[in-house]
Amino acid sequence: MKKGKVYFIGAGPGAPELITVKGKRCLEQADLVIYAGSLVPKSLIEKSKAKVIDSSSLTLDETHRHIKEAVEQGKIVARVHSGDPSMYGAINEQIRLLKRDNISYEIIPGVTAAFALAAEAGISLTVPEITQTVIFTRISGRTPVPEREALRRLASHNATIAIYLSALSASTIKEELIKGGYKRNAQVIIGYRIGWPEQKIIRCRLDEMDKVVKEEGIKRQAVFLIMPKAEKDTFSKLYSPEFFHGFRKE
Repeated sequence: MKKGKVYFIGAGPGAPELITVKGKRCLEQADLVIYAGSLVPKSLIEKSKAKVIDSSSLTLDETHRHIKEAVEQGKIVARVHSGDPSMYGAINEQIRLLKRDNISYEIIPGVTAAFALAAEAGISLTVPEITQTVIFTRISGRTPVPEREALRRLASHNATIAIYLSALSASTIKEELIKGGYKRNAQVIIGYRIGWPEQKIIRCRLDEMDKVVKEEGIKRQAVFLIMPKAEKDTFSKLYSPEFFHGFRKE
């Protein structure tokens, strides 16, 4: 790790062991660790010998001031985000300030919640002949979503959709997806606090999801996976005896 540099680290969805080897190494070598205490488990950084700052109550400018002071002293800064920094991580505005002040940075990817949920649920997000596309999105709220990305429009693809930051909008999600073309019996997997000790994984039909979310008391930190209902078993051609490729002779 280079001195006088900022590393954005994807910590994963919650389980400390899901951080990458590179991310863990950066944490161990950092002189300053700035993390979102409400989203990143303290167990991940509690053994760090670095100075640790919880950014939960800090503004963008305050966070940047800490980073700039450390970098000017030739220190390694680990800016820790939950999941993957590139997914709803609000790193663009941080990077703009780093570029303005000629501060070097690097992004270390992490496991995003939808992938962790799929793994915990034991499913594949892509199914041969059913869906080969995964859409990541959210419901419009304080951060607006462009009209061209409205959920009803995205639903017309009938692909797998991973919906973040929308736990309070289960009814809207259900209505928009059904109006957009999803069948009422489409598969829904709800992941609450994935990777944390209190995680929940709930399966239901699309037309039941708002009722289930209400019954379970889920109001935040949830991700929804919506998948078209497969009417029959389908198989990848990769392992078919009739499928030849560079590693399989005719």
